[in-house]
Amino acid sequence: MKKDNYIVGICLMAISLFSCSDSNGKADGYGNFEATEIIISAENNGKLMQFDVNEGDVLKKDQFIGYIDTIPLALKREQLQVSKEVIGSKSKGVLSQISVLNAKLKTANTNKTRVENLIKGNAGTQKQLDDIDGEINVIKNQIRSVEIQNAPVVNELKSIDVQLKQINDQIQKSKIINPINGTVLSKYAEPNEVTVFGKPLYKIADMNTMQLRVYISEKQLGNVRIGQEVTVKIDDADTMKSYKGIISWVASEAEFTPKIIQTKEERVALVYAVKVDVSNDGSLKIGMPAEMWLNDQ
Repeated sequence: MKKDNYIVGICLMAISLFSCSDSNGKADGYGNFEATEIIISAENNGKLMQFDVNEGDVLKKDQFIGYIDTIPLALKREQLQVSKEVIGSKSKGVLSQISVLNAKLKTANTNKTRVENLIKGNAGTQKQLDDIDGEINVIKNQIRSVEIQNAPVVNELKSIDVQLKQINDQIQKSKIINPINGTVLSKYAEPNEVTVFGKPLYKIADMNTMQLRVYISEKQLGNVRIGQEVTVKIDDADTMKSYKGIISWVASEAEFTPKIIQTKEERVALVYAVKVDVSNDGSLKIGMPAEMWLNDQ
């Protein structure tokens, strides 16, 4: 009896080292539930103006939950827009010259095509085509000259456009948008606090599907495969509550038994980790112990 109690005690520590079956009344694996936890961090610096999050809240993907102060960014954007207008007004004359020259170039290309067609019909001369080619080259050189004169202004305008895009990106990142459907596990900040880039704001996890991580021995490995349906049981008052589970992952390499096993002999045994996906009806929590039972094959 003492030996049986000892084995049960080890099983409740979330590890199964030996193959068990329904015939002896013991589960095939023991472990704890876990979920993929994501820490959401600030993507900008500033005062946290709004932050509508509390632990236990169920949030939807792309839900707006707050924002970081954007007034300094908005003022900088306005300043850049004014600078762009001033510089643009200086370059209007040069840009209008380029427009006129481009119109002349278009007309010259049209005339060239017409002359080429006349030559094919023996109604035009090579001199006419050479004259038009010369005119096209002159116009292209004029456009190039004007563009060179205007290059500093154009480059400055391009630089301002890049800065405006950066400012708009920072303003967008000042909004705190929840990335996944899930439940808030922890909250690390409060409204009106000053935050910085990379500072954690809250932790969230999708609790709709939980993963039960169990460990099995090499003897059990042949009876386990990905996609296999199993039964998962948790303590429920004086009975056991059952759930349907699907094996989603089996470790490709063995590892030593985790140190929560008390005896040295068991800690040096090699086991394989297995994950079982279980739909959560609201009763399953992170860290909760559970049993895995292999269904009859």
